[in-house]
Amino acid sequence: MSKIGSLGARLHRGEVGYDFVKNRKIWYGISILITITAILGLAVRGLNMGIEFQGGAVFTTPKHMSASVSQAETFAEDASGHDAIVQKLGDGSLRIQIAGIDTGKSDEIKDALSKDLKVNSEQINADLVGPSWGEQIANKAWEGLAIFMVLVVIYLAIAFEWRMAVAALVALVHDITITTGIYALVGFEVTPGTVIGLLTILGYSLYDTVVVFDSLKEQTKDITKQSRWTYSDLANRSINGTLMRSINTTVVALLPVAGLLFIGGGALGAGMLNDISLSLFVGLAAGAYSSIFIATPLVADLKEREPQMKALKKRVLAKRAQAGTEGAPVADTSDDATDFDDEPEDAAPAVVGPRDQSASRSRGRGRPSGKRR
Repeated sequence: MSKIGSLGARLHRGEVGYDFVKNRKIWYGISILITITAILGLAVRGLNMGIEFQGGAVFTTPKHMSASVSQAETFAEDASGHDAIVQKLGDGSLRIQIAGIDTGKSDEIKDALSKDLKVNSEQINADLVGPSWGEQIANKAWEGLAIFMVLVVIYLAIAFEWRMAVAALVALVHDITITTGIYALVGFEVTPGTVIGLLTILGYSLYDTVVVFDSLKEQTKDITKQSRWTYSDLANRSINGTLMRSINTTVVALLPVAGLLFIGGGALGAGMLNDISLSLFVGLAAGAYSSIFIATPLVADLKEREPQMKALKKRVLAKRAQAGTEGAPVADTSDDATDFDDEPEDAAPAVVGPRDQSASRSRGRGRPSGKRR
């Protein structure tokens, strides 16, 4: 653990580092491949929308049912003529969900289930959701997501600049696409809990991205007054400086979510935990990835298209070629590598070793004091 802490401190000081920005084409390629896979999953399999979005009915049986999940699923499909999802709850009761049925048919299905399961129909609880109400919920969810995106872009454009706002928006779309694609491939049901999870991971992804952007904004202040670092160099320093913080916060956040997904949702069979925890787990991992490998390298790409940044890069590369150090170092061991005001462009190189003393100060040294011994 001490070694990890020491590594984090060295990354923050710029003593070691990895060139994320230089290898950005690799990360872009990986992200494009994952995104295409997610889109194909959405196109081929589609999302398994819950009854809250497409209407239907949920029937809950009494406790300690003798019928198995597969038997109840067969009974429900025969009674309704639609696909049914059956889950066994912790108290032994069965939760039978049938989507896409008319609410007026629920009484017939309820009576048929009571006969097949050999229970009184009054002991079966039925919750009905009309298709029009489900459609309104879906539309409101998309409207809320669109408003969230617009507000994020406006805020980041004001607090930072429009290039960072664009990069953050691309990272958010990347995270949403991957998360929804995983939902389509896995086949988990999309419920209001899923929407809550998506909005949560969007906020977390933005937090991670803004931390890197804030460091980048501070390091690139008055960047054109020097000829030592390009914008990509300082973008890379910002990623490395906040890398351990991003990793630590992501791991700490993923551990309880993994407990909800694999223990609460998998072992205990809690449906709502599955809906929320899968979106959180995938989204948190994708958000941490996009903030490091997508957002900041994309900002560097957009920024270095500016004439000032092109001229700066040309000066930096020319100076490195002249000094015989072509290929910028990822890190710098100086105490303040971005203190541009104290490092003028034409400053003479520092002299290593003891300084020469002026003649006026050295005259009095080494002379006899006049006293004889």
